[in-house]
This record gives sequence, C-alpha cells and structure tokens, in this order.
Amino acid sequence: MRIAQVSPLYEAVPPKLYGGTERVVAHLCDALVELGHEVTLFASAEARTKARLAPVRDQAIRLDPSPLKSDLAAHMSQLSEVRRRAHEFDVLHFHTDMIHFPFFEEIAHRTVTTLHGRLDMKDLPEVYRRWPQFPLVSISNDQRKPLPFANWAATVHHGLDEGLYRFAPRSRGYLAFLGRISPEKRPDRAIAIATRLGRTLRIAAKVDAADRVYFDEKIEPLMHNPLVEFIGEIGDDRKSEFLGGADALLFPIDWPEPFGLVMIEAMACGTPVIAYDCGSVREVVEDGLTGFIVRDEDEAVAAAARVHRLDRAAIRRRFEERFSGHAMARRYLDLYARLRRPVGADAHAAWA
Repeated sequence: MRIAQVSPLYEAVPPKLYGGTERVVAHLCDALVELGHEVTLFASAEARTKARLAPVRDQAIRLDPSPLKSDLAAHMSQLSEVRRRAHEFDVLHFHTDMIHFPFFEEIAHRTVTTLHGRLDMKDLPEVYRRWPQFPLVSISNDQRKPLPFANWAATVHHGLDEGLYRFAPRSRGYLAFLGRISPEKRPDRAIAIATRLGRTLRIAAKVDAADRVYFDEKIEPLMHNPLVEFIGEIGDDRKSEFLGGADALLFPIDWPEPFGLVMIEAMACGTPVIAYDCGSVREVVEDGLTGFIVRDEDEAVAAAARVHRLDRAAIRRRFEERFSGHAMARRYLDLYARLRRPVGADAHAAWA
C-alpha cells in the first residue's frame, strides 16, 4: 500500500527532546515500512525515518533559532506539497488536526485524520460539523466525548518501537515525573506524594513559555525540597535509564488527557504507572497489573507503598502486546484497508 504520513512541523520526527505527536508519527512510519508498505513522510528535513522523506521545511519550528517564523505559513506550504502529490498515494494520513480539511474535500474518502489533542475547545464542534466527510481517528475512546457526533472511523491507541526502550528488571529506589511542567500535568501533586512517602522524586520535564509563570510561582519554590531533583527536558536517548530506574512513574494529571504517551514509555521499561483517574488512563493502565489508578493523594501514596509487588517483566510484556509500534501499525492498516480506493485517472485529474 502507498501511504503518505503528514506530520506537524513543530518538532522533528522523532522529536529531539519533548514531543508526542511527532514521536508517534516516527514510530508509525518505521513500523509500516517494516511491515512491507511504501511510506512517504512529509516533515521537516532533519527527520530520521525508514520511510521516504519529503522535506517541507529545513528544520522543525520549535528549536529553529530564527526569531521570526510562521507556523501557519510552514503548514500551508506543506499541505500544498501534499496536495500536489496526492495522486501518488492510496491513503493520506494526516496528523495536523483540521487545517487540511478545506484543501482535500474532493478526496476525503482517501484520507485518515488522527486527532492528537484535547477536543473540548469552543470552536471545534463547528469545524467537524462543517467537514463531516473526513474519517477521524481518536487516540482513546475518552477523547471523543466532546464530539460524539463526529465521523469517528476508529480508535487507535499509540504505539512505540519496542527496541528503543530497555527493560529494567530492577529499579533504583526513586519516583519519576516525566513530561511537561503545566497546571494540568500537576507536578505539585507528584512532589506532595513523594514528600509524604519520604522518597526521592526525579523530574524530567519541559517548561513551555506559556507555563513559565506557573513554574516560577507555583513549582520552583517546591523544588527546594531536598527530595526533589529537577533534571529538565530529556530526549529518547536518556529515557530508558531515567524511567527504568524508577520504582514508579507518577502521572497525577488533572485534565482529560487524550492518551498520555509517557505511560507506555514507562511500561516499555517495565516501570509501573501510578495515574490519576482522568481522560484515557483507564484505557492505558491495567489496575494491579501495569500500575495503579487512583483518585486522590491518599490513594496515590498507598499505591506507591505497594508498587514493588507488581511484576516488571509482566508490565513489559503488556507493553509489547498492546502498545508496540507494530501493534499500532496493524490497527491502522486494518483501517486503511476499509477506506482504501483505487488510485485512478479521475483522482489524478482532480489533483493535477
């Protein structure tokens, strides 16, 4: 099958540091190629991929040092190139939210759009009512709740290359928080849990400009706690050591998390997850097997005290069964097969 994968341009594919969507796109492309398909990735030029790369920007937007740049212009140029070449593919798989809808209306039946973000925003319902012909993929069933009327074709949970993460049969006695410092991720809860347990908490997290005030006013003062070690933002090359050494990953979120990639990154290392019961958590964590689902700080503290009872090898096995890159790719291939239409002269004429 000839498949186009269209990635956002905010981060490299895969990201050099923090980043979720582009990381998933990277693992999906590689897995599809390994399964024998012809994949073209439309992304920035520094992408590392087994697919054929169609570079549409010299580098990803976030780490581009240029002080003057336009994410809208970059994505418009990207979509123009995808549109020019659309006749070459059986399926066009977009990971760019809804920005492509007006450009691909005539062949919406040959597209798949995975929505990676939260969907409870004021202006979104009108978009999905206006363009109902585009088949949509949710990354969890919970993600769909704000838009139950949308044209949902499937739910496909994220997957990751199992070879990227090393299994750690034994931890090294600390708790971990990985991701982003923001109000909805609740690092303050993680610090409170570790403090009550008298356990070291290692925090590897990005601080966005939008969250700088929150970090400075709410979180930085808490980091003077001798139990807290702030590492900063880390890339894939350091995650196996960081997550594998943890007794547990703390995931104390306070928002409708669409998926939560860090949960399966921890599982890939054999590390259990202690997660608050929000968003997709019940679809990802198997309570008592791959971690514990909790409702408050007391339950989180109690869970952390018994996390050593969980079988780290079993956690790794469940990652391989449910959340490997190949498992994700096969679910997408089932969907592509249902939607696939022959590429003919009419399609070529429409996009010439």
